[in-house]
Amino acid sequence: MPQHAVPDEQIERFDAKFHGDLIRPDDTDYDDARAVWNGMIDRRPALIARCRGVADVISAVKFAREKELLVAVRGGSHNVAGSAVCDDGLVIDLSEMRSVWVDPDERTAWVQAGATWAGVDHETQAFGLVTPGGLVSETGVAGLTLGGGFSHLRCKYGLTCDHLASVDLVTADGEYLTASEDENAELFWGLRGGGGNFGIVTGFEFDLHPVGPEVAMCLMFYSRDRMAECLRAYREYVASAPEEVSTLTMSGVMPDEELFPGDAVDETKIAIAGCYAGSKEDGERALMPLREFDEPIVDFSGAMPYVELQQLFDEDYSDGMRYYWKSLYLDGLSESAIDRIAYWTDVAPSPLSTVDIWQLGGAIERVDAEDSAFAGRHALFLLGVEANWERPENDDANVEWVRDCLDDMRQFSDGSVYLNFPGFLEEGDDMMRSTFGSTYDRLVSLKDEYDPNNFFSLNQNITPSGAVQTDGGDHADE
Repeated sequence: MPQHAVPDEQIERFDAKFHGDLIRPDDTDYDDARAVWNGMIDRRPALIARCRGVADVISAVKFAREKELLVAVRGGSHNVAGSAVCDDGLVIDLSEMRSVWVDPDERTAWVQAGATWAGVDHETQAFGLVTPGGLVSETGVAGLTLGGGFSHLRCKYGLTCDHLASVDLVTADGEYLTASEDENAELFWGLRGGGGNFGIVTGFEFDLHPVGPEVAMCLMFYSRDRMAECLRAYREYVASAPEEVSTLTMSGVMPDEELFPGDAVDETKIAIAGCYAGSKEDGERALMPLREFDEPIVDFSGAMPYVELQQLFDEDYSDGMRYYWKSLYLDGLSESAIDRIAYWTDVAPSPLSTVDIWQLGGAIERVDAEDSAFAGRHALFLLGVEANWERPENDDANVEWVRDCLDDMRQFSDGSVYLNFPGFLEEGDDMMRSTFGSTYDRLVSLKDEYDPNNFFSLNQNITPSGAVQTDGGDHADE
């Protein structure tokens, strides 16, 4: 969309009917309002509309359409690609819309789109209930859900998007509608794993399940010298593990003087983390083999409140650090794949970076493709390559490491990816086609119906039939 300055008097007229806060570049809180979690992202929007409710969202969408402004949508602003902010355009900021209401009798929760998983867990766990959410509690509910959503409970309960009962959404025309299995069902299909292409979701209704308040978990670190043996044992373990078990491995230096003995702080390690969605006693037995692969450097396994488990990795992903993550679905963990995982772990330029293997399967694969747009249900594992570093002069080396690793690991994959670990904005178009395959045309039809002019272009973008892909392509409801 063409960008131009909006006259002050037009902004004032918009402000008069807008109940939230309009933040401009000369306001004292502008820099805080435009900042997002990923420190690599440094964009300067012309205007930030911090909404207080659905009426504000509708007003902001209509204003942006009238003035032909590029639009980004901010929810939790925890998206790796930084899609919650844009240069020159309008940020529709939902971060103040973060209420959560729980109906414990019906086992449902209604969640506003600016909420994070910390807020959801706080409310649902008051009743011993959960909906499967992210592994970092500060992650936004909206982006994780629309991209699929992998949780500590994924093999037992499936994806976050599998627990959607309905969504409320504002379209590119500024219209408000509800989508569910009974109302706007095709749109509901696309919102379950198809990304933030079809409108601004303002509210989510989730089904809940009884979990907690305490769960059995495991987290232990093994020496790099035993990485290959641990990954082979891990491969064998997950092949027959009960569905209540969901695990992942993380390999890297992961330096932490508080966690490790002095001689291990700066050494490469492999960690195995997992959770059991069931009784603590059954979980401790089921997770025990993971603790016996070798003599661990440290073992933090045991029973833990679910809300604490959800916050366990928060400090590792602090605001303002620099991040670049990409992913691939893997068809297995062959000997060659294990060798390459070890190699790319060893050559990571940052000690904070990791190569991760997520166990999939179970309830994830039992949902039919006709029930949701999510494209990764076939995979046995997800490879996540996380470059995490602190200084801008190291940007090129870290980005190159991730890209080179992904190029190499494609030999073990069909090339499809997880939308929530997407890389940069401009890398999206070919990625979306290869990820969704034959389903891509169905998503294009939805885009043609609800956003034919690609008003919502800043996301892992589904380009409508009559539109040209815009630069910067990544706006997800984060």
